[in-house]
Amino acid sequence: MECQIHMAKQSLDNAPSERAQYLLKVLIQRFIRDGQPVGSRTLSKDSGLELSPATIRNVLSDLEDMGFVSAPHTSAGRVPTPRGYRMFVDTLVQYKRPKEKEILRLQKRLEGTDGNPEQLVNSVSSVLSRLTSLAGVVTVPKGQHATLRQIEFLPLADKRVLAILVINNKEVQNRILHTDHNYSADELQRAANFINENYAGVELADVHARLVADLENTRDSMNQAMLDIVSVAQSAMDGATDREGGFVVTGETNLMGFAELSDIEKLKRLFDAFSKKRLLIDLLDRSINANGVQIFIGEESGHQILDDCSVVTAPYRIDDDTIGVLGVIGPTRMAYDRVVPIVEVTARMLGSALHGPD
Repeated sequence: MECQIHMAKQSLDNAPSERAQYLLKVLIQRFIRDGQPVGSRTLSKDSGLELSPATIRNVLSDLEDMGFVSAPHTSAGRVPTPRGYRMFVDTLVQYKRPKEKEILRLQKRLEGTDGNPEQLVNSVSSVLSRLTSLAGVVTVPKGQHATLRQIEFLPLADKRVLAILVINNKEVQNRILHTDHNYSADELQRAANFINENYAGVELADVHARLVADLENTRDSMNQAMLDIVSVAQSAMDGATDREGGFVVTGETNLMGFAELSDIEKLKRLFDAFSKKRLLIDLLDRSINANGVQIFIGEESGHQILDDCSVVTAPYRIDDDTIGVLGVIGPTRMAYDRVVPIVEVTARMLGSALHGPD
């Protein structure tokens, strides 16, 4: 399959030779698999080239001088740098189509949500995490095209009202409203009738402004109880559009299985960054207008806490409207050939599931 990977390409004034690029590819593949520095003898064997270890050492030395590999102090082998990974994902890797069973697994999870956006987001984050063994992240779909279809109110105890909103014919949201008075079922029904008759089919973002204006105009013809409950209902519909900017992260504990991320203090800082949201929102916002997959490797994210991580993202769309971003977070030593296509396919399938049948 072909993945639409769009990212800033590195300017390589002194690009490695074709042979050096091939050895870099083999080295990175070996390091991704084993997580251990790769020596010249191992590289000679894995490459299948009839080159002496001494010749390979010279090539590795050149790659190190150009910043594509580095030599840990404790080993004679080499490991990829973020610059090396960047060349790998831009020009050397061969992406693999997801396995049929992986696609079927994703389809099954999407079909089990009946198109409910909240369930879709949670399911997609979970299945991304399971398929890649990394942390899955999915932003909540933007609500600018969320249309009110119906609202109902049910009286609860202690001056509370349950508001049930049907949005876009599929999504059902429940809101608990706290009121100044106890309202009867009849009063709540009249308020619901008023909203449904006047605002069904209106986008939620516009309902609030229209309610404010209309309540001023109809104040004399409505009793105080109805005015109060309709005014309170505004908060329910405003809350339904507050989904923008939120996201779901699943599978953070998968990161504990990678030696380079297993330091307890590093994990604590990483999980704390996830919980504060600002870091991920910044990265995801940078991906919202991308025309395909984005890959942030190490310091490319601009956040020091992610220097040992890579973030692979893709926007998901309904028709030509980008409504969210999904992706995975893992170590720079991730299986890009598998992970990138899974992210790309998942974004397309999520967009289709949200769009629904024509």
